[in-house]
Amino acid sequence: MAYHHLEESLTKGNLWFYILAVLEEGEASPNSIKAAVTRRYGFSPATITFYSVLYRLRREGLVRRSAETFRTDYVITERGSGELARARALLERVRNGMGD
Repeated sequence: MAYHHLEESLTKGNLWFYILAVLEEGEASPNSIKAAVTRRYGFSPATITFYSVLYRLRREGLVRRSAETFRTDYVITERGSGELARARALLERVRNGMGD
């Protein structure tokens, strides 16, 4: 039970981190981003949750649409790259503090 809670928190509970990590490699459509999260990180976010998080990332200026057409790709912004770097640093500090 405890492990399951940790896994949920670190994956679905922090979906923004995985979306930014995918977009760090280049612009992508929402479907491509969602598929990459599932393939690379081993969990499949619910579609409504995924789009809700993507919308919040856009609203916060961490991602932007590459065009203003109906179907468009998304790209990570400079601010998004900074937040991703901060998150990675935090995870590394936690990992190092836990020992081997």
